[in-house]
Formats: sequence, C-alpha cells, structure tokens
Amino acid sequence: MHFVVTCLDKEGALEVRTSNRDAHLAFLAENNASIPVAGPLLNDDGGMIGSCLICEAESREAIEAVLANDPYAKAGLFQSVDIKPWKWVVGAPK
Repeated sequence: MHFVVTCLDKEGALEVRTSNRDAHLAFLAENNASIPVAGPLLNDDGGMIGSCLICEAESREAIEAVLANDPYAKAGLFQSVDIKPWKWVVGAPK
C-alpha cells in the first residue's frame, strides 16, 4: 500500500532542518524500500518549508514506525504530519 506523507515545518525552524539534513538524507537512503520518493516542500521564494514523501508499507502503523526514526521527526522539526493512503495510477510500475 502506498501513502503520501506531507510534513510542515514549525515556524522559524530552518536551522533545525539544515542541521539535521545530512542525517535525514542518510535515513532516506537506508529506508529506500519504504520511502522511494521524497523531497522538500517549498514556499513561493524557493525556501524549504516541509517535506513530501511517497511511502510504501503494509499499513499506516508500519510507515508511522519507520517515520518515527527520521532525524527530522526526532529533532522536533515538524508542526504537522499528514499521512494519506494513495493509489498510484499514472507512472506506476507494472
């Protein structure tokens, strides 16, 4: 099952994001099977304000368990995290 995860950063938390970015990218590389697509959400000026992830897991609880180990989550970066089931239609692997 696929999920779209959108995370919005706390106001004024750019330093938290940048100081944990290398660890976050390593986490994504280690969890590529569960999180094959990821990238920052941007404001109109191109500044990072959150994250968008496409995840694959057996259940919401399974992906929540993976995401709990994200250095961004552990650092308290996010104001909100929204997890929605997603049906991959266009461009889906066969």
